[in-house]
Amino acid sequence: MPAHVAESDSTPDPTGTTGTTDPLAHERAHLAASRAALRGMREDVQALDIRDVTANWVNAAVLQSQIDDRIKALADLSHTPLFFGRLDYLHAVGGDLAEGADGERFYIGRRHVHDAAGDPMVIDWRAPVSQPYYQASRTDPQDVGLRRRFGYTGGELTAYEDEHLTDPAEAEHTSRLLQAEIERPRVGPMRDIVATIQPEQDEIVRSGLGGTVCVQGGPGTGKTAVGLHRVAYLLYAHRERLARTGTLVIGPNRSFLHYIEQVLPALGELEVKQATVDDLVRTGVEVRGEDEAATAVVKGDARMAEVLRRAIRSHVTAPVEPVVVVRGSRRWRVPAYEIQEMVDELLARDMRYGAAHEALPQRIAHAVLVRIEEAGEAPDDRVQNAVARNPAVKAAVKAIWPAVDPAKVVLRLLSDAEFLAAHAGGVLSEEEQKRLLWAKPARSVKSAKWSAADAVLIDEAGDLVARTHSLGHVVLDEAQDLSPMQYRAVGRRCSTGSATVLGDLAQGTTPWSTESWGEALFHLGKAEAVVEELTAGFRVPREVIAYASRLLPAISPGLAAVESVRESPGSLAVREVPGGAEELDAAVVAACEESLRHEGSIGLIAADARIPVLGAALEAAGHVYLSPGEETTAASRLTLVPASLAKGLEYDYVVLDEPAAVVDGEPDERTGLRRLYVALTRAVSGLTVLHAAPLPKVLVQA
Repeated sequence: MPAHVAESDSTPDPTGTTGTTDPLAHERAHLAASRAALRGMREDVQALDIRDVTANWVNAAVLQSQIDDRIKALADLSHTPLFFGRLDYLHAVGGDLAEGADGERFYIGRRHVHDAAGDPMVIDWRAPVSQPYYQASRTDPQDVGLRRRFGYTGGELTAYEDEHLTDPAEAEHTSRLLQAEIERPRVGPMRDIVATIQPEQDEIVRSGLGGTVCVQGGPGTGKTAVGLHRVAYLLYAHRERLARTGTLVIGPNRSFLHYIEQVLPALGELEVKQATVDDLVRTGVEVRGEDEAATAVVKGDARMAEVLRRAIRSHVTAPVEPVVVVRGSRRWRVPAYEIQEMVDELLARDMRYGAAHEALPQRIAHAVLVRIEEAGEAPDDRVQNAVARNPAVKAAVKAIWPAVDPAKVVLRLLSDAEFLAAHAGGVLSEEEQKRLLWAKPARSVKSAKWSAADAVLIDEAGDLVARTHSLGHVVLDEAQDLSPMQYRAVGRRCSTGSATVLGDLAQGTTPWSTESWGEALFHLGKAEAVVEELTAGFRVPREVIAYASRLLPAISPGLAAVESVRESPGSLAVREVPGGAEELDAAVVAACEESLRHEGSIGLIAADARIPVLGAALEAAGHVYLSPGEETTAASRLTLVPASLAKGLEYDYVVLDEPAAVVDGEPDERTGLRRLYVALTRAVSGLTVLHAAPLPKVLVQA
């Protein structure tokens, strides 16, 4: 049976190897020694003197920056346990112990820690020797005799729990410490799940760098944390390569990124950048406008890539006269038909517009060079480069293959009906073309009221001109909400690297949200990606997820419902409030006060239009509340959350205001029901639903 040990417990060490009758004291001593060792590692780095090892100030600055990063990575976070588990192997991991000798023991934690002699005191969870902590079982013990889990309270080690994986007399059980860690009240940003990773999650986390992985996971299945831990694992396993190529986490909004930003630093990874899709594409224009939903759908359609390709290429014109290069007393003539052949060849190669613009003068110069050689001269590469810069060649290239500004091309497409029709004919319908055209054309790129969808079009046009820099690995979260053109924008950022795509088709809440991962991965440029599905829920209580899953047939037919492992009677309350708006507001405030009596974070989720009213009601009742993305503290635990920003967030207790208003706040019923599904699945411990208007029929009929 599992052994839960409290501070006062003096149960002998089950392994019989600690030399003490109080195993908890022994483990605490190891924790204290490990913290001291980590402090020593940090002090060793701080004491480094680089004055005699750097040749110049540039090298000194680079080395000092690396040292500073190392010092940050070795910080001992008081709120983060240094180790959370222990593995006792039956035999030596390296096979170097004498026959009959005891196996090795490893403490599994968030980072590697060694003592002054270099012997490991804590093993990084990402190391191969740590993997059995997540994967070993009674049917496949992987040479592990004992797996020990540790429980912490306020940073103090307070309990442990053992599994003897090779003992047939010990009954299989559900880890109570593991359950307690999953259910632990949340205060502050998102926590890492490294202590609670399940075997199916671990397989995804440790999958190789070379391939792209798509994770379909319903609410509470841990897909976001899996994606973040996968980044941490890849940086551990392929640090040198990813240090060169870079990594990026892409989230749906700034509130979400703020919520997750502490996970990777807690794992010792400080160099992973975070951004939204809008951040990626807003490099050249200011977004000040907003599209109607129908217009945004057309702008986000993958067919726009072909319209842009045609528009960019339309700037190439046929040469009408020969190029004559004067060098000294000689004139070298390249006829128009020969230049046309060069242009045709560049077009056939489908090179990026800007690369071809740079190649054309070299092609013309090479033709001149051939004529010079035929005349008996022996020119070298310097002559060809000089010819390429000749005024006659430059003038010809400017006329035939001029430089283009991507933003100006998009501006013309959205402003000039004839230009749009010329390049969208056979691709977009006349009605779709009308939706794209601005009612009042802008005069310039700077004066235009660009929308977020316009910025994506400009980014696509920019890549048609010059290749976008590719990173080594990109994590894309809440991916179901992206348009095909947004997928293409992200795909450009990992065209030579790989990606981890995370999402839930049932939570797609944009008019352009994807209907299948196959379609999404195609637009991302990763059609060969492996799709993994997480169906075991560890966060949302069974009663809550079952209630929310009533919506699945209407919002995502055929998608499997999440099976929660957490049974929590009383975690769901659905209350109808008699009366009008004032009575509902008062009931919502009372429900928040009721939730605040519990430990942990509270989220009040409501339709966006209801947020000002509920904010005023909370203030009138004397309650201070936070906005999404603001960090909760012990003194301030209530967050007022617009339904449009709830995705990806989680709270211990959720009060959901007026489901019908959440549905009605969206442009169509399916999107509204998906938004409601998101709101219903944000609770970790309890959900209270309050309504004055009738509930959506699909909830009642189910």
